[in-house]
Amino acid sequence: MTIPATARGWLARRVPGLALLLAYPRDWWRDDWRAGLSVAAVAIPVGVAYAQLAGMSPIAGLYASILPMVAYALFGSSRQLMVGPDAATCAMVFSTLAPIAAGNAELYVSLSVSLALLTGTFCLLASRFRLGFLADFLSPPILAGFLNGVAISIAVGQLGKLFGFAFTADGLIERLLELPLALLQAHPLTAVIGLGTLVVQQVARKVLPALPSALVAMVVAGLLVFAFRLDLRGVAVIGALPAGLPRLHWPSLPFAQLGELLGAAAALALVSFSSAMLTARSFAAKNRYEIDADREFTALGLANIAAGLSQGFAISGADSRTAVNDNAGGKSQMVSLVAAAAIALAMLLLTGPLYYVPIAALGAVLITASFGLMNFASFSYFRLLGRGEWAIAIVTLVGVACVGVMQGMLFAVLLATLRILVKLARPHEAMLGVYEGKGIFHDLNHHKGASPIPGLLVYRFESPLNFFNASYFRQRVLSLVDGAAEPVRWVVIDATPITQVDAAGEQAMWSLQQALQDRGVVLALAGRKRQIEAMAEQRQMLARVQGAFRLYSTLKQARKAYLQEVLRPQAETALRGAV
Repeated sequence: MTIPATARGWLARRVPGLALLLAYPRDWWRDDWRAGLSVAAVAIPVGVAYAQLAGMSPIAGLYASILPMVAYALFGSSRQLMVGPDAATCAMVFSTLAPIAAGNAELYVSLSVSLALLTGTFCLLASRFRLGFLADFLSPPILAGFLNGVAISIAVGQLGKLFGFAFTADGLIERLLELPLALLQAHPLTAVIGLGTLVVQQVARKVLPALPSALVAMVVAGLLVFAFRLDLRGVAVIGALPAGLPRLHWPSLPFAQLGELLGAAAALALVSFSSAMLTARSFAAKNRYEIDADREFTALGLANIAAGLSQGFAISGADSRTAVNDNAGGKSQMVSLVAAAAIALAMLLLTGPLYYVPIAALGAVLITASFGLMNFASFSYFRLLGRGEWAIAIVTLVGVACVGVMQGMLFAVLLATLRILVKLARPHEAMLGVYEGKGIFHDLNHHKGASPIPGLLVYRFESPLNFFNASYFRQRVLSLVDGAAEPVRWVVIDATPITQVDAAGEQAMWSLQQALQDRGVVLALAGRKRQIEAMAEQRQMLARVQGAFRLYSTLKQARKAYLQEVLRPQAETALRGAV
């Protein structure tokens, strides 16, 4: 299909998936339809299991897969990313809504749909205001702690389904303490089915690597239940599911609980977007193309709204299904359309067999999925980087696992934000010196052979100069001058790292200049000379700035000026006195 250049450019910016599909290369079709069927084979059992994790009916997991896939296929910029129910997102949905619904199933469904719509709305607003950079806000330590904490919560929480008992406690610690006695109440047949499903998944991965292990395990478990009618012997099963496609309708929003949902929806939008971007960028780098973060916000927002309108729940990027797509050779967003069509067909024809799938098998699938989220090796890496990174990862893990997904996540974000503010308020600083006979300045703390130039204090402040560190900057320079072993004649500030100065920073700089002048010390700025002069000229203060500060383009020029104006005259005076 031939598309005018202007229309093609508009589509590429606004609807990148549709633009690619309209110019779809025919030789991609074979790989894409095969990858789409592979994704659907994984998405069906995983969607059913994750719906249970989100506290919804199993069929809702399939509802949350079809239209969101179509929406992302049209508006997403990633060719490999698959969207749908995600373990971390589902855990956040349940931890948010369970206390609000307080056991009211009808209210829970209404809250879940509303949360999906609000999450999508926040994503669209973020795209409108070009907040795609928020993908970098959740640092790797926070994401690692979050995913490991969620994995532990999921694994422990599903033990009841795996063994056929119900926890009475809600917290992780309380459940672990309750576990020994709870195991004594386990249902033997359920435990056999649950543990057997875990074993079948592991065996299927090795023996039948081309088939999705979750699907194989659930088929085997369902056949056993059907053949021996274990559902009549106390083994809990999914039960009857409505056949057919989801009905689209605008839900009635629970306005009484809207205030409680807004904060959760914003946090969910941030977490799901960050997780999806991490996956999308990884596979985009592998396949050598770029991701548009703001377009991804739009695509994820529309996918969540589609999930809400089709009676589903909030969704995100699915890394396991994305990996299946890539491994199967998927080339484009066509994979999502094929997978959505396959899932829709399964909803029309296969809801009968799903009746016999045991709940214990779903628990086993979720426990296996939780193992995929665990990555404790990353904690050793963060420990090597520094105690701060490691501490944030540990606090996030403990908070998410023990306090709650949403509460732990928000606390970790606050902790990371506080750490950033502390670093900005008290940034790294350095006293600079030179090696004998050399002209390049080095940090005296790391270069023991370097030494300061007599009477010259060269100071580097590695941060923008703002209201929260300006006073510290001024006091620090003055304390270094007053505490110097020999009198300081010049202070040279390395201005290169000071990328921005606000009103408080400017006042601190003038105050410092006045205080040094009272001490008979010259203040010089090295670096960013043209920027400083241009800004001063714009404010009609150029003459005042040039009269108060010595301005140099480099530290080398400042050193040369100091040698000519101070050290050389001193040496000549000393020589004349000696004569």
